[in-house]
Amino acid sequence: MGSKASPMDPFEMQDNSKKSNKPKYSKFTQQELPACKPLLTPAIVISAFLLVGIIFVPVGLASLAASHEIVELIDRYDTTCVPMADKVGYIQDSKTDKSCTRTLTVPKHMKSPIQIYYQIGDFYQNHRRYVKSRSDKQLRYKNAAHLTKDCEPEGYTADGAPIVPCGLIAWSLFNDTYTISVNKKAIEVNKKDIAWQSDKNKKFGSDVYPRNFQNGNLIGGAKLNESIPLSEQEDLIVWMRTAALPTFRKLYGRIETDIMANDQLTVVIQNNYNTYSFGGSKALVLSTTSWIGGKNSFIGVAYLIVGGLCLFLALVFVVLYMFKPRTLGDPSFLSWNRDTLDCPN
Repeated sequence: MGSKASPMDPFEMQDNSKKSNKPKYSKFTQQELPACKPLLTPAIVISAFLLVGIIFVPVGLASLAASHEIVELIDRYDTTCVPMADKVGYIQDSKTDKSCTRTLTVPKHMKSPIQIYYQIGDFYQNHRRYVKSRSDKQLRYKNAAHLTKDCEPEGYTADGAPIVPCGLIAWSLFNDTYTISVNKKAIEVNKKDIAWQSDKNKKFGSDVYPRNFQNGNLIGGAKLNESIPLSEQEDLIVWMRTAALPTFRKLYGRIETDIMANDQLTVVIQNNYNTYSFGGSKALVLSTTSWIGGKNSFIGVAYLIVGGLCLFLALVFVVLYMFKPRTLGDPSFLSWNRDTLDCPN
């Protein structure tokens, strides 16, 4: 006969259970994996600040110099081109001749290409309902004309036909026009390639044509040529890329010839677009460009401030290190430089 096994002590069972549940030692859980742990000595800190300052200050100076070389003409015309006190009534009267002639003097030589922008103020294109009032599928695909769910109240005509392009963004398309002469000689405004190539190729279909657009009683802005596909309607494509800020510029066209200093610019404006109902403003902008784009001093000033601050801090740390040096501790006592003790299983 075999011997009878003795019962296990319950306290011993509990002790064994505690041992089995104890987590095993791991370099991952103890955050002891190899890692970059730089020791920020005074020499390293001062060198880093000097490097940033030496790089940023020249970039800031170059950006400011490029911005100052840009010649820019801004002419606000929304107030002077309305001869009546009732501005809203004037702009909404379709029978009134709204042409307006402005004369500008060029202060400096403007090298081609000269960008022509229209600038609108206090127009909140970033309003949530306005931004959503469009149908991207309808703009891209021919068989999606009926997808106007987000376009109300400009989704369908009174007889139920879909509007292409639908929505408030397209409906409010800018429709002022500019005819420019230099010293009483008309010059051509090139309106080709003013929109992003990616927008023309990927967001607007080459087989999608306007239908029932601006056929209602309330006209919001410009009309579209129904024989030209949306991918070639560049004024519409530029306008459909909504602005983030209430005051914005959008590209109208380009002048491909130089304009000399003191030349007289005569601009005949068709003042059609209604910014008077919401207290907005309109301006014509002519500008040259450089490697940083348009006129913008903020980038250069920002680089100069950051670079100058880094150079100042480097100088302060050098003075402190020279007159009040601190003895560095022994790096061998740092936790990652000591041998890791083996933990018992």
